[in-house]
Amino acid sequence: MKSKKEINSLLDSLAKSKFRGSFHLNENMKNYCIEKGLPKIENDAYDLINKRLAPAFPKNDGKQTPMRSNSHPVFIAQHACGCCCRSCLERIHHIPKGRELTSDEIDYIVEAIMTWIRRQLQDKS
Repeated sequence: MKSKKEINSLLDSLAKSKFRGSFHLNENMKNYCIEKGLPKIENDAYDLINKRLAPAFPKNDGKQTPMRSNSHPVFIAQHACGCCCRSCLERIHHIPKGRELTSDEIDYIVEAIMTWIRRQLQDKS
């Protein structure tokens, strides 16, 4: 599993990408995160990753993560972090497709997502 420093470095790099850097939490999503609390958001992240990304061959892979501005904050974070589908996981995070994710990989993905969300909540713009 990557360190917090490595995750932050990766997120800094992804933020420079025209596509990945275009994702941000809107005010409604930020308010949702604050209202529900980060432990609830993290539980949701684990649930969504386990159901939609962890299987060796996820249903609708490449299309299973909504991008709409009224989506769950975790979905937006998945796109920003390159954790939206197995192809992006393989290309960006070097986690191979075609096999179930390990618990360490799931922990890493959730840590990346939650780090990105915390950074968004700190961003006052």
